[in-house]
Amino acid sequence: MVVLIPRLLVFLGDESNRLHDKLTIELTHYDPLTMTTKKELMPTQRDELLHTLRKRFEKNMGRHQGLAWDKIQARLEANPEKLWSLDGMEVTGGEPDVVGQDKKTGAYIFFDCSAESPKGRRSLCYDRDALESRKAHKPANSALDVAAEMGIELLTEEQYHSLQQLGQFDTKTSSWLKTPADVRTLGGAIFGDWRFGRVFIYHNGAESYYGARGFRGVLTV
Repeated sequence: MVVLIPRLLVFLGDESNRLHDKLTIELTHYDPLTMTTKKELMPTQRDELLHTLRKRFEKNMGRHQGLAWDKIQARLEANPEKLWSLDGMEVTGGEPDVVGQDKKTGAYIFFDCSAESPKGRRSLCYDRDALESRKAHKPANSALDVAAEMGIELLTEEQYHSLQQLGQFDTKTSSWLKTPADVRTLGGAIFGDWRFGRVFIYHNGAESYYGARGFRGVLTV
């Protein structure tokens, strides 16, 4: 029995049909015995995603020198919910890739590595409070809510700078970043982009949203 997830579809705009097909046919299914929704890919979709991730890994070895794909794949296969989250990152245009490994836990770190801010996650304000504060022209959703639905987190400012060491990202777009509490308390939220040969971190009111701004996520596996 298939279960739909409309809350995850609402922010996608033009990408919604593609993700709708994946979700309703393969992505999430219902277990009548446990009465729970499993965030687990079907075998065909899992194999397709692993193939895509491997090809991207092999094409961009400069992002993860010293790491072996076979070990990464074994860890992914042992964590089906993480694969589900990675598929969400992929479907919404994030092009996730391995960018490092946690020395303490051994977990592999995936960032959205698309050249521009993920197309399927744009026109979002920062968080739920910001969304509810708007009196008119509300966006479909907020970056933090969408990230939570996907099981990922927004990149921090530090992580965004690390990403930009691997290439030039957001040269035409910008990406919401995880905002420090003191900034958010005052009504703001931060974003990053690449312009004029350098990385800029700046701010907007958290309730603002733009067609050229999405968010980049991080997932540890």
